[in-house]
Amino acid sequence: MNPGAGTLKTDLQREAGYELAGVDPERVKRVLIYRLGSLGDTVVALPALHRVAHTFPNAKRLMLTNLPVHVKAPASSAVIGESGLVHGYIGYPVGTRSPAKLFSIWWKIRRFRPDILIYLAPSRGEQALERDRRFFRLCGVSRMVGIPTGDLARPKQDAATGIFEHESARLLRTIRPLGEADALDLRNWDLHLTEAERRKAKEGLAPLAGRRFIACGPGTKMQAKDWGGENWRALLARLSTIWPEHAMVMVGAREDAQVSDYAATDWAGPKLNLCGALTPRETGAVLDEGAELFLGPDSGPMHMAAGLGIPCAIVYASRSRKGHWFPIGDGHEVAYHTLPCSLCNLEVCIENKKQCITSISVEEMLEGSVKAWEYGQTRRAERAV
Repeated sequence: MNPGAGTLKTDLQREAGYELAGVDPERVKRVLIYRLGSLGDTVVALPALHRVAHTFPNAKRLMLTNLPVHVKAPASSAVIGESGLVHGYIGYPVGTRSPAKLFSIWWKIRRFRPDILIYLAPSRGEQALERDRRFFRLCGVSRMVGIPTGDLARPKQDAATGIFEHESARLLRTIRPLGEADALDLRNWDLHLTEAERRKAKEGLAPLAGRRFIACGPGTKMQAKDWGGENWRALLARLSTIWPEHAMVMVGAREDAQVSDYAATDWAGPKLNLCGALTPRETGAVLDEGAELFLGPDSGPMHMAAGLGIPCAIVYASRSRKGHWFPIGDGHEVAYHTLPCSLCNLEVCIENKKQCITSISVEEMLEGSVKAWEYGQTRRAERAV
């Protein structure tokens, strides 16, 4: 007997409305989760995945997710790993119209026979949502939770601050029938790292011999988010005079190794380039070994660091809403410049030459980095009391 199951069922029936009417979470045996994206998209979905696992603890949970479309964009499985949040995957080639591939997906879902679908994909308009509904019904799915219609499709905005709701909180709002969860509770961002992953992290950090360290991931797969190697090099050079005894650990994909080496050229203390040497989860374990600060652009490693409670100083292109994809939690410093061309959602910016991000100065990031680090040190001291 699962402790608290009766209370959970009562809460679900009270909150669920029509979507979960008559559904006993204890009797749900197969759950299909629909979530597209790579590293960052998967990390910000962690609170929702924890909520699903908590609501349906006895169910087999499969994720319908896209196959990697970029060499620097790891699949969801590389992020979730052996956490137990998901038990397997059904691959979906994004944008495919191939009848053969669609039939293969249809057959895999039919064979799985999900009792319920948890829809965690972003809204792509009413037409696309209706098409998805019809497809999943053809797959034999009768119960669906999380379809982002109406105000569920968009992040809410705080009228006082102008800051938008974090994507992780919006996702939780779409699946509220499954129960309440707090995106700011870092326990909901737990990767459930394995002992093997933590051991690999310790091995990677061994050359530093226990020295305190700062982590930096300057790489990005998106041109519009690239602050430039010269800026990163200048920033790290300045910071190394402030923290001369600290080591610098560079993280990212194999393709980020060169820009990371260049960025760390003038770091005065020990430096370690782990780009491509570790899996995403092992990188998370490295950060969790004691990184005192994370530096980088809007990226998957940024979300991972924030979810681990590490203060972040981030250079942010204003191509998306302010706050919607910021690092979760308190103590972070985000350089975000609002311009007439902001919210363009461009992946490549040629016409305006990335003004929103190139206008961010090294001095601004220097100040933000020190402030975020000091916040982290204060929190450490408070926890030690």
